[in-house]
Amino acid sequence: MANATAEKVREFRAEARFQRTSPQKAKLVLDLIKGLRVEQALNTVHFSSKRIAPVVEKVLRSAIQNAKFASDEHDLDVDVDNLYVKQAVANEGPRMKRIRPAPMGRAFRYQRRLAHIIVTVAEKKPLTVVTTVNEPEVTPAKKPAKKAAKKAVKTAVAKKPAAKKAPAKKAASKKTEE
Repeated sequence: MANATAEKVREFRAEARFQRTSPQKAKLVLDLIKGLRVEQALNTVHFSSKRIAPVVEKVLRSAIQNAKFASDEHDLDVDVDNLYVKQAVANEGPRMKRIRPAPMGRAFRYQRRLAHIIVTVAEKKPLTVVTTVNEPEVTPAKKPAKKAAKKAVKTAVAKKPAAKKAPAKKAASKKTEE
């Protein structure tokens, strides 16, 4: 019965594939927006100085547009103002193998990494207040006297009074009589 009344939270996603950056660099920007409301996430990404930030902003806007489209097209009750970034990941794409000239006619191989950026937004539902029935309070069981006495002795030994400092000696002022 409880499952029938629970409404499924819809998720809307967008992705940008084969982006010319390493996933590690893209994750730096994506970690900034995880869990934020979309308006705050857009502001954060817009003012980020990372090179991948405009791409992440574009993907985030696309996910928001996907939510609006589903709301209009499929008659879903989606409040765009309540959307938040549920998931933001950068997966590794294929690597491009390249060769760099090296000394004495040799060649060194290196790899150019690509990333697939995926942003998922979902609607944050308002919290429902659950009331509980007042139950009689249960008093915890008392500790045996031996343990309490040992604890008192340990605290008395541990807390020693601070040593008093001797007052600072004043330098004697020399008065010369003339």
